[in-house]
Amino acid sequence: MNELIQLMEQVPVLLYSFVTILGLLIGSFLNVVIYRLPVMMTREWKNECADSFPETNLQTDQEIFNLVVPRSRCPQCNHLIGSSENIPLLSWLFQKGRCKHCACKISKRYPSIELLTALLSLAVAYMIPFGWPLLCALLFTWALISLTFIDFDTMLLPDQITLPLLWFGLLININGTFVGLTDAVLGAAFGYLSLWSIYWVFKLITGKEGMGYGDFKLLAALGAWFGWQALPLIILISSFAGAIIGIGVILASKDKQSRPMPFGPYLAIAGWIFLVYGDPITQFYYSLVL
Repeated sequence: MNELIQLMEQVPVLLYSFVTILGLLIGSFLNVVIYRLPVMMTREWKNECADSFPETNLQTDQEIFNLVVPRSRCPQCNHLIGSSENIPLLSWLFQKGRCKHCACKISKRYPSIELLTALLSLAVAYMIPFGWPLLCALLFTWALISLTFIDFDTMLLPDQITLPLLWFGLLININGTFVGLTDAVLGAAFGYLSLWSIYWVFKLITGKEGMGYGDFKLLAALGAWFGWQALPLIILISSFAGAIIGIGVILASKDKQSRPMPFGPYLAIAGWIFLVYGDPITQFYYSLVL
């Protein structure tokens, strides 16, 4: 194992190839997380409600459902997906985007997430120094991909991902992996309190909720990873990303009615951009300000 690690450090092409393949495999797993975790959360809430209020006779699902069980299957014909049909990206291409058993269409989203995970992982391997920082950056990237698509689908940012991401950010910065521990702690606190304050000001003025608590926790996690100094730029980048993508979605949509939009994906985009381009962005920003 040590010899393989040394070889990847000495031969960048080998490292990039390994990370790309690993990204495809992780992307396949993220597809499972993105779909199943919200379902697991919903089932847990229903079970808690049924236990707390038995008089309601609320019906709950007793079937085991987690990230492993039951096995993946075709939603149309219930055909169990075999190992040869579950090769990231390649199976979808070879089967021309259709179920091998009933030929119904398989969403392009699954291979897209696998490819996106591979490409972002490759970019991280190219930009982040080999070793512990690279491993942390990859885990950070995979968590943000999961949060982005879960929030787009459900308007939820699960504590099962945001809180471990926050605590992991603090732990890795004990030795200053990305920033000093003091800056990381302040980043976590200011990240949470900044959006929390905006939330309550907006709610007191309008009587409406402008964002969710998951957004506070995600920005706290980003602050824990990159320090309090990064928060203004992360918020600025996320606002730009939200404006650009939001306008594009409105223009492309046939339904022009105003709909609530999640903020978490844009925070995630800004956090990843800061991960790989944080130093040049910071230097450019302060060169304009100062």
